Amino acid sequence: MTSDDRNTMSQDTPDKPAPAEPSAGAPAARKPRVSKPKVDKTEAGAPAPTEADAPVAEPATAPVPATAAPEPATAFAAPATPTPAAEPAVEEVTAFTLPAGTVLTTGPSVIARWGAEAAGTFVLVLLGVGAAIYASYFGGVLNAALAYGIAALAAAAAWGNVSGGHFNPAITLGTALAGRTSWVDVLPYWLAQLVGGILAGAVLFITIPSGFATAIGKTKTQEVFAAGANGVGEYSPLATLSSGAVKGTVLQALVIEAIATAILAGVVLAVTSKRARLSFAPVAIGLTLTALTLLTIPLTNGALNPARATAAALFSGGDFLGQLWVFWVAPLVGGAIAGFLYRAFSREPVEDNLLEEDDVAVLDEDLLVVETRTV
Repeated sequence: MTSDDRNTMSQDTPDKPAPAEPSAGAPAARKPRVSKPKVDKTEAGAPAPTEADAPVAEPATAPVPATAAPEPATAFAAPATPTPAAEPAVEEVTAFTLPAGTVLTTGPSVIARWGAEAAGTFVLVLLGVGAAIYASYFGGVLNAALAYGIAALAAAAAWGNVSGGHFNPAITLGTALAGRTSWVDVLPYWLAQLVGGILAGAVLFITIPSGFATAIGKTKTQEVFAAGANGVGEYSPLATLSSGAVKGTVLQALVIEAIATAILAGVVLAVTSKRARLSFAPVAIGLTLTALTLLTIPLTNGALNPARATAAALFSGGDFLGQLWVFWVAPLVGGAIAGFLYRAFSREPVEDNLLEEDDVAVLDEDLLVVETRTV
């Protein structure tokens, strides 16, 4: 082997030293057999495996996503409108103090006032109409007029402090127009007065003896009851007394009833005023009604009260029901006249509801009042 060849091998394997060339004539030396120790590749200091030694990894393939099954087509639904949340209730609390010495007033309940009006009208119709039914046969017209006036006196004294003592739709209208009664009470009072009057008429009708009509030459109980009803013209007491020779007209009846009721309502407003301070107001009202009944009996049998006229007409029937409008229109007009005149010529009226009395209490010490209102 030439030197050039040895140089070439050195360059190809630079990390291996070139073997020493044996000298000429010397025998070739036998290489000792050396066993290589097994080296654990995980031990520290072991040479890192080369890329050629590493196993070739197969390229990873990305998993194919599973295709979801198509959902069945559904109908399009409009988006739900959100329900607004309810606002929480807010409570307003108001507190104030009533000092000692404050006067507190409380009036009767609504039911008590309605009941008083019905009871008072019941007594008024029971005595007034009842006396008129039998007056033609026992005692005459003076008895009927006195019974009517005394009934008004008793009813006003008994129940006037509860309801005011109206017992008459015309009085209720007149006092409302005068500012003495609340308009809220007008219709309920009228209803209570009608109920009381009709109940009294029913009591009178069923208590007339069955043989009484025949004894006085009548055929029906209604004809007996008609002696206490209000009528015009041939149905008036004047026509009955004169056997039809003298008859009043509808206009005359309207005028006398309106004027008489205006006087009655005016007296009621005057004697029940707080400025008058009369303790005998029921007496004045009863005497006035007695006198006005005596005045109006010949022409109309003395109504002055739509509730009294309605109760009598219902149980008399016939033409008395047809003439009932006269005894509503005339008394209501009379009550309205009195109310307007009272308001025009008196000082600012106080809503005291006539004879009605309030319960009065005086505080001995300060009172804390708390009012709660939900908004």
